[in-house]
Amino acid sequence: MKAVQYRTFGGSPEVVEIDKPVPGPGQVLLKVTAAGLCHSDVFVMSIPEDQYFLGTLPLTLGHEGVGTVAELGAGVTNVTLGQNVAVYGPWGCGVCHQCAQGHENYCLRAAELNILAPGLGAPGAMAEYMLVDDARHLVDIGDLDPAIAAPLTDAALTPYHAIKASLPKLGAGTTAVVLGAGGLGHLGIQILRELSGCRIVALDIDEAKFQLAKDSGADVTMLSSDPDVVAKVRALTHGRMAEGVFDFAGFQESLDVARQLVGVGGDFKIVGLGMGGATIPVGFFATPYEAHIATTYWGYREELFEVIELAKEGRLNVHVERFSIDQAPAAYEKLHHGTLNGRGVIVM
Repeated sequence: MKAVQYRTFGGSPEVVEIDKPVPGPGQVLLKVTAAGLCHSDVFVMSIPEDQYFLGTLPLTLGHEGVGTVAELGAGVTNVTLGQNVAVYGPWGCGVCHQCAQGHENYCLRAAELNILAPGLGAPGAMAEYMLVDDARHLVDIGDLDPAIAAPLTDAALTPYHAIKASLPKLGAGTTAVVLGAGGLGHLGIQILRELSGCRIVALDIDEAKFQLAKDSGADVTMLSSDPDVVAKVRALTHGRMAEGVFDFAGFQESLDVARQLVGVGGDFKIVGLGMGGATIPVGFFATPYEAHIATTYWGYREELFEVIELAKEGRLNVHVERFSIDQAPAAYEKLHHGTLNGRGVIVM
C-alpha cells in the first residue's frame, strides 16, 4: 500500500510502498479516506537526530485521520465493518487517573509504557490503511465529508479544548484575541463565535489570512507585526485588554505580542507548538494580576464527540485544500512555507 513517511533525519516526506497492516487482538484496521497535515509534522521533521524522542524512523505521518472500518481484530465488537469513523489521536493507557476521565491526552503512563500517538511515533493515517490500537479511539462521523472530518480530530479539537475551559470569562462585552488565523485559528474563531458572546480580534502576520478570519466570524483583524497593535487592542477594549488570548502559532514572536494583550484575570492559552522552545516571562511584574497562563495539548475524548456534533449540525466549516497522496510532499512544502489557506488534507 502507499504511505507518506518521514524516513531519514533532516529529510523530506516521501511516498513509498509498504505492507498493509494486519489487525491483532483488540485492534481495528481502517481503510483511510482522508488525513490532515499539521504544523506539528513539520516540527517532528525538524528535531535533530540526537534529540528525537518519538521512537524510530521510518515514521508514517498523519495524526488527523478518518476512514472506514475494514477489518476487526479478535474480540472487537463495538464498531462495525463499513462504519465511517474519526481517530482520536492522543492514545493513552486507558486506566490511569487521567484516562479514566477521558483525558487520554494527559495520560500519566504513556511515556512509561511507550504509548505514542499515530503519526507522532506510531504509524499514522497518511496511508491507504492504518491500525488503531483500540475501538475506544474511534468516533462515528456518519456521512460527513472525510476531508472536512479529518481536521476535526486536531485542528478543531485542539482549539475547542483550549477555548471551552475559558468560556465562563467570555460573555457579552468581553474580548478574545486569536493569534494565527490559519488551520487552527480559523476554527478557533468559529468555536468562539458559536459558544461565546465575546468580541473576536484576529491577529496574523499575513494580511492574506484576514478574509478567512472574517469569513470565520472575526469582528476585527490586525497585523500582529504592527508596532501599535497592543495600543490598538487597548483602545478597542477601553483599557481592559482581552479576557481570553489564544496563541495558535506558538512562535516566540507571537508569544511576545500575545502576553501583552491579556487583561487582569484573563486567560492566556499557548496552543500552537511553533518550532518548540518559545517562552514568556512569568512573575509579579511580568503578568497581569490573576491572569491564568497555560499550555494545552490536543483535547479530551469526550470533546471530540462534541466537535463532530458541531460539524454535523453545520456549525463548523473547515476550510481545506485537498491533495492526493502522491501530492503529499508538495503539500508539506506549502505548509512549511505558510502558503496553505486553511488546512491541508490528503484525500485517498
